[in-house]
Amino acid sequence: MDRVSSTIVGPAESDVPPAVLVHGVLAWGDDETYGFGRQRPLGASRRLILMDRRGHGDSPDLDGAHRTDYEVDAADIVELLGDGAHLVGHSYGAVAAMLAAAERPDLVRSLCLIQPGCLKVAESEPVVAENLARARASQAALPPELTAEDYLRLTTESVGMPPAEPTPKRLRAAATSMRERPCWDADIPLEPLAAAPWPKLVVIGDWAGAPDEYKRLAGDPLTITARVVANRIDGELLEVPGFYPHVQQPETVNEALDELWSRADAR
Repeated sequence: MDRVSSTIVGPAESDVPPAVLVHGVLAWGDDETYGFGRQRPLGASRRLILMDRRGHGDSPDLDGAHRTDYEVDAADIVELLGDGAHLVGHSYGAVAAMLAAAERPDLVRSLCLIQPGCLKVAESEPVVAENLARARASQAALPPELTAEDYLRLTTESVGMPPAEPTPKRLRAAATSMRERPCWDADIPLEPLAAAPWPKLVVIGDWAGAPDEYKRLAGDPLTITARVVANRIDGELLEVPGFYPHVQQPETVNEALDELWSRADAR
């Protein structure tokens, strides 16, 4: 299988470990709108590896029933970790990051999860269980004639958000999302993450300013899930204003990442 593409930011060589950042849905590594483009300043002092998951950005497509698969992503992440790196994941990318970290905790120096999409972890919570049932039904009901442009529009307009510009890269990401292996149903072994000696941080937004429907359908279950994950992996929890933390509050998130990485490096 061909290697994934990554955007490299920062020095080619450094005396501190690099950081691998894994984007979520409808995005790619250095995407300014939904990805980690606004984390580029962190590359001033350390090497950043902004991964394009398969089916996104400049990475190859994934053959098979799914155009993107969190288990395949996890294997790609392990390869990018090299001899050891800090690991950051958002949404779908956070699920893949958790799997990679659970499989190879020896290669992880710290773990940051931004609004992880692993809803099944918190399925005992009624709000999350209701959301999962709705998501499963919606996935099964996607009409076969739906285009990537239609899907891109529906995923934003249906929750009161302005539509994303349908650029070729964005449409490719949308087409991939239409046939993704749903990350919200992933089975994640949390015990290795809880037992790992490195620091862990879970970041959530307070969802202020989000359309009510978006907060109800996405914000509430994601917030509950993030709190459950932080508790079960013995991680710190950071809440920031808004609903896309690393995009809307890059200075706050970047400062938190820099502090997390520096603390881990000093261990």
